[in-house]
Amino acid sequence: MNTWLFYNEAIIPADTPIITAGSRGLRFGDGLFETIKVVNGKMPLFDLHIERMNQGLNLLNITLPDHYTPDYLTQIILDLYNRNNIPGAARVRITIFRGNGTLFATEEPHASIIIQAEPLASDYLAFNETGFTIDVCPVVQKSVDQLANLKSNNYLPYVIAAQYARQHQLNECLVLNTHNRICDGTISNIFRIHQNSIYTPPLSEGGVAGVMRKYLLTALSKAGYAVHEKICTPDELEAANEVFLTNALYGIRWVARFRNKMYTNKLVAELHQKVEQLTS
Repeated sequence: MNTWLFYNEAIIPADTPIITAGSRGLRFGDGLFETIKVVNGKMPLFDLHIERMNQGLNLLNITLPDHYTPDYLTQIILDLYNRNNIPGAARVRITIFRGNGTLFATEEPHASIIIQAEPLASDYLAFNETGFTIDVCPVVQKSVDQLANLKSNNYLPYVIAAQYARQHQLNECLVLNTHNRICDGTISNIFRIHQNSIYTPPLSEGGVAGVMRKYLLTALSKAGYAVHEKICTPDELEAANEVFLTNALYGIRWVARFRNKMYTNKLVAELHQKVEQLTS
């Protein structure tokens, strides 16, 4: 499993050294990444992943060679998936970073690209019956600027929040912005349910522009649910009836506890089933 990876036009052994000390990706976190699910040779929400990736590359003024089209990337991903002999669903990570250079100059006209594929656990889509326990990371805050919505290689706020989650036996940890309002989680966007309406923080609050988040805003509205983008403080999250987290790999994860508040899961369980049907 995960024996091979793709790097700049070649599929090579996964343990091959490929990054030099002059890499801007290593030195400055100069790049971005996408995490995509592959199921039975198909990639749910792939168009939304490509859309987000291209928007990020344009913002960072990073270019790939012209032949890196969606069809070409699909071909690479499926080839890698097969070569790694992954029996079921896979987690694919595309990492793009500017090549060698200084802070003010780069030596290559195009970015470098790494693609990795590894198996997902067989129960990755199962509803988490016990529910997650989450809290807010108190030691970092995220700036609200034009870079905030990127799935950037500069991931330090979420690294610190993930460490906090591990140290405090949490399933996920939330990150606040500089206004002390909730952005998102380390690997997820957050939704709350209050009086049968569904709310998620707008991207102007500084969260990563999640693919599953974007999909749900449209799909749930079409399905007749009341869905709104609205700012959220920790106190407002505590006042919610139900809470769930989303990402493109696992869909919906129910949150059972935030601080001293315990949540039910009646509507979350219904949404989980519906999303699984729509995206599987």
